[in-house]
Amino acid sequence: MVLGTLAQSGRYAALHPAFARAFAFLASTDLAALETGRNPIDGDALFVIIDRKDGRGREHARLEAHRRYIDIQLTVSGEEEIGWTPLASCEAPEGAFDESKDIVFFGDAPSAWLRVPPASFAIFFPEDAHAPLGGRGALVKAIVKIAVA
Repeated sequence: MVLGTLAQSGRYAALHPAFARAFAFLASTDLAALETGRNPIDGDALFVIIDRKDGRGREHARLEAHRRYIDIQLTVSGEEEIGWTPLASCEAPEGAFDESKDIVFFGDAPSAWLRVPPASFAIFFPEDAHAPLGGRGALVKAIVKIAVA
């Protein structure tokens, strides 16, 4: 897991071959003008989901994890909080892993909470369980999905 600001994103480009392109997209695109839902960047290898939802609060945010994609979750507007815990620590899966959606949910509680204000991002790798939408009020987020392989 990584927490940073868009202004500092260059220092994380070496972590994955597609990170530089993902951060360049985030920095050069009017994210608020993109349509809600999936927007293409490079097919299934790299795309962005624009989320416009109300935060659920910590008590209703659910831990989730992915196998095929790394998430870069950038807050565009609103006050986001995201829970985190190592995937290896999760003991209460809520159903089987959904291969078609690349997601599994957990009933475990996050071990830490991250404040992710506008122009800040959190990166979650497959070994990171994360609970988005822990903030309150209207949120606009850009979630870049980067294929692991």
